[in-house]
Amino acid sequence: VQLQASGGGLVQAGGSLTLSCAASGRTSSTFATGWFRQAPGKEREFVASISYTGGSIYYTDSVNGRFTISSDNAKTTVYLRMNSLTPEDTAVYYCAARQSGALRDAKAYPYWGQGTQVTVSS
Repeated sequence: VQLQASGGGLVQAGGSLTLSCAASGRTSSTFATGWFRQAPGKEREFVASISYTGGSIYYTDSVNGRFTISSDNAKTTVYLRMNSLTPEDTAVYYCAARQSGALRDAKAYPYWGQGTQVTVSS
């Protein structure tokens, strides 16, 4: 499966962005999708994940209540709606996919998109 992340950009603190992760290839398989981010000088960290059915959704504590992960009806695009952005949210955001359940561990995801830059100015 191939993943294409998009939607990043420059936004002021308090603003919003919606990231998209479009899947192609073996999209008939039941993939869970995760969003991860990596800020300069920091390790890649888990942001949110969603199971194929959408029945299981997880967020890291720092974005819970501000970010919303969702998928379209065709299950080929996963979105990350980000509200109340702060400069601490500045990072390259990656989407990743795996068969079976949604997890928080990046090592569990074999398929990765190319990343999209999110920059939040103060």
